Amino acid sequence: MDINEVHFIYFSPTRTSKQVGEAIVRGTGLTNVVITNLTLHAAEVDIPENILTVIAVPVYGGKVAPLAMERLQGIRGSGSPVVLVVVYGNRAYEKALIELDAFASAQGFKVIAGATFVGEHSYSTEQNPIAPGRPDANDLQYAEEFGAKIRTKINAAVDMEHLYPVDVNRIQRPRQPFLPLFKFLRRVIKLRKSGVPLPRVPEVNAELCTHCGVCAVHCPSGAILKGDECNTIAEKCIKCCACVKGCSFKARTYDTPFASLLSDCFVRQKEDRIIL
Repeated sequence: MDINEVHFIYFSPTRTSKQVGEAIVRGTGLTNVVITNLTLHAAEVDIPENILTVIAVPVYGGKVAPLAMERLQGIRGSGSPVVLVVVYGNRAYEKALIELDAFASAQGFKVIAGATFVGEHSYSTEQNPIAPGRPDANDLQYAEEFGAKIRTKINAAVDMEHLYPVDVNRIQRPRQPFLPLFKFLRRVIKLRKSGVPLPRVPEVNAELCTHCGVCAVHCPSGAILKGDECNTIAEKCIKCCACVKGCSFKARTYDTPFASLLSDCFVRQKEDRIIL
């Protein structure tokens, strides 16, 4: 079957989903690549049947990031083959891949492959590392190999009718030891019962802030305004921490107790999984 173009669509405030998706696209060997970045803006795109699509999004709280789902609304297929990728911070992606599959199918895509990859958690810091440095070289190599397998599957199909879809419900789940999970859930319940207020937005050290505007430029929800970088609009903040990770002067921090919980309870690194 002849497909010579791939359309890469992603939402990736901290670049983890972007890196994984790029590696998959490289692995396909297709050089005609169209990119739609939904991180800052929505887009209206209609993709024909003979173009492969790769969609990569992050997982927030076990679901596809709500803003990503909102910005994907303008993406439509015409029976187009699509690869779905969710990237999560080493805790759990729960039903995020199933959620993305239901959306893509309703938008006219044929889901021919799916994947779950681990990326450094948005809350990860030097003090509380949560899957630091991921996706790492091994993750990206695995993503490229996945892309090559997708290309092989496409080439083996006589036509679109024989390019068979997959049931993402059947993807192998990563191993999750019971005790760390139980410890995490118990501590979450205790934290919520304590009534300790959780930070709604990152904190800003005004003495370190140079008002360079990088945080405002990279905020996917428009919660930071140029010229007013020491403030964050709480109603718009999605806690992606793009502003924290992107600040060269370390003027922004997001000190949530969930960071230490995740760091303590999910030390063991989970495995990437694919289905095709």
